[in-house]
Amino acid sequence: MTKVKRENHPLVLATVLKALSDPTRLKIIQELIIDEVGAERHCTSFSGLADVARATRSHHFKTLREAGLVSLIDRGNVLLAQLRRDEIEKTYPGLLDILVSERLHS
Repeated sequence: MTKVKRENHPLVLATVLKALSDPTRLKIIQELIIDEVGAERHCTSFSGLADVARATRSHHFKTLREAGLVSLIDRGNVLLAQLRRDEIEKTYPGLLDILVSERLHS
């Protein structure tokens, strides 16, 4: 049974910026931006996260979810992340373009 974790967290600018201030979380979001729209990614498939402790990964994804940036989809023993692209673009137009541009220039 697929269960989507609560995703109704509001996109508050201070919370979004705080979540994105961590380099690991910023990289996760940048990778989700360049994925196909609506893509779901296994939480261990992100660069630099495969060898990170499960508790640390959980903390990063919880922070991103609580900031309103991602939805987490629980499929039994697999946790998938999906960018809340439409909500982010509606609330902060151009933010995703800035973040992906930053990735390309760093």
